[in-house]
Amino acid sequence: MQAKQRYILLFLSCAFLALCYFGGYRLKGILPDRGRHWPPLDSYMEREEIMEHRSFWSLPPKQRQEEAKVTTLREQCRMETCFDFSKCASGFKVYVHPVEETVAMSSTYRKILNVLTESRYHTTDASQACLFILGLDTLDRDSLSSDYVRGMQSKLNSLPHWNGGQNHIIFNFYSGTWPDYTEDLGMDIGRAILAKASISVQNYRPSFDISLPLVHKEHLERGGDILPVYAENIPAASKSYLLAFKGKRYVYGIGSETRNSLYHLHNSRDVIMVTTCKHGKSWKELKDDRCEEDNAEYDRYVFSLSLSLSPPLPSPPVFYLFDHPF
Repeated sequence: MQAKQRYILLFLSCAFLALCYFGGYRLKGILPDRGRHWPPLDSYMEREEIMEHRSFWSLPPKQRQEEAKVTTLREQCRMETCFDFSKCASGFKVYVHPVEETVAMSSTYRKILNVLTESRYHTTDASQACLFILGLDTLDRDSLSSDYVRGMQSKLNSLPHWNGGQNHIIFNFYSGTWPDYTEDLGMDIGRAILAKASISVQNYRPSFDISLPLVHKEHLERGGDILPVYAENIPAASKSYLLAFKGKRYVYGIGSETRNSLYHLHNSRDVIMVTTCKHGKSWKELKDDRCEEDNAEYDRYVFSLSLSLSPPLPSPPVFYLFDHPF
């Protein structure tokens, strides 16, 4: 009986060895030769994403942990988690980073910096600052715009007081581009506060970010004297315009539904709501039946002239919501 078991065990062992030999030989002809050149598989990642991924993992482990920590903080930022209040112990002072004269700057952002540097809150001593403002123009982060500053991330990282964006405010009016408006700023703002016009609810961080109105590039750098406004000085019949809007109208895309409906409010008297389809290289191909009429009505109103049409007090104030007229 024991001899029979030994023969059976010997037979199974031989069968297993034969299977390994002949099966391995067959597989050798099926599996690719390591010395042979095989074309790489198509990637589903953009080149920028691949390079960013590679550059992240090429960092030393300690720096990778710090980068990941900053990203997490940015997503969860609140004043109590991302703002250092100890910097404000000696008072509210604002430090503006030095302006790089070789880098282009829009007139609007230069106005913002002028107001800040000439205010009583400004300080040239970064160690005394509670708040930090970039000397780089971040207002227009549409990569197709002539005001778009390239290489922003490397410029931020080279600033001596950047500190991952902590206690910084970044001003932004435009991001991404039509028709999607992805709100991609082309940089990692880290722990910085984002003061932005038309920010989406998905990207807005409550109790941290600031929602701004869109400011036209021809807006005055400084206003006139502050005058008192009394209820009896606001008769409805003595105003020029009650409400005015002048801006682009996109036939489709994010936000198009709102601006495509503004013409219903326009009455050419006290409510001025004019839009134009005349923007972009292919606007004629995308225009709808109302574009020609809208373009003609849009050209009737000039931004600077419309601002001057508001009568002096005791007439009521006029509300203007003008977009860039180009």
